[in-house]
Amino acid sequence: MAESRGKTLNQEKTLRLLAANQASALEILALLRETDPDILATLVRNRNLEEEHLRVLLKRRDLPPEIPTLIHKRHFQHPSRALLLALAANNATSGHLLRQLLPRLRLFELVNLCYLPGVTPDQRMAAERTILQRLPTTPLGNKMTLARRATPTVVAALLQEGDPATFEICLNSPRLKEAAVFQFLKSARANAATLSMVARHSHWNQRPNLRMAILNNTRCPNIWFQLWLPKLPVAALQQLRANRQLPAPHKKLIAQQLKARGR
Repeated sequence: MAESRGKTLNQEKTLRLLAANQASALEILALLRETDPDILATLVRNRNLEEEHLRVLLKRRDLPPEIPTLIHKRHFQHPSRALLLALAANNATSGHLLRQLLPRLRLFELVNLCYLPGVTPDQRMAAERTILQRLPTTPLGNKMTLARRATPTVVAALLQEGDPATFEICLNSPRLKEAAVFQFLKSARANAATLSMVARHSHWNQRPNLRMAILNNTRCPNIWFQLWLPKLPVAALQQLRANRQLPAPHKKLIAQQLKARGR
């Protein structure tokens, strides 16, 4: 009984495989929802398969992992931009295959990949790494667009460059994190101009950690000491006074403020 049932199942699958192998372009559309990996693999090998079919197939989030690899092997001699992005964005695409695909994507295709629904954290991180690797040779205009559109990781990297042309755009980005601004303020790239840009920025200049980072930077213009010291608590003033690297004019302003408060 079991043997007879097994033969029936094998015959059914053989017929399904044959149908997948010989299906016309129209019939393929009806078979793209198949779940059997063997049927899907046969469809991918079908000579009537078109790019439209592949793009529909790659929208699925339940593909067996071997299917994206097979698609790449058989259909990626001269892929369209849309197909290339669709394969890179599929969650079943292996890390090994993704590393081959990402260098072929254009800069803003990589940005788009980061925001596509269903993209895994690993795919997003790999796309971000590829963008970061290209930053040294990226034209200024593209960097300015990246500062407006890119992910927090990329915006933070652009901020760390300290380029005046992109710096304020980064500060205005809703994706920029306070930790990235703090890291920049403590770095050697921070200068009087960029420190003042943060100090003037309405979104960042009221944050105590950032104010202290600006005041603790030896390149901080005097104006921020004059404006902010009267508003600082005594403990913060004493913390600033303990910074031995501050220039003499800054130390003098701190001492005057402490004296005015009887300290």
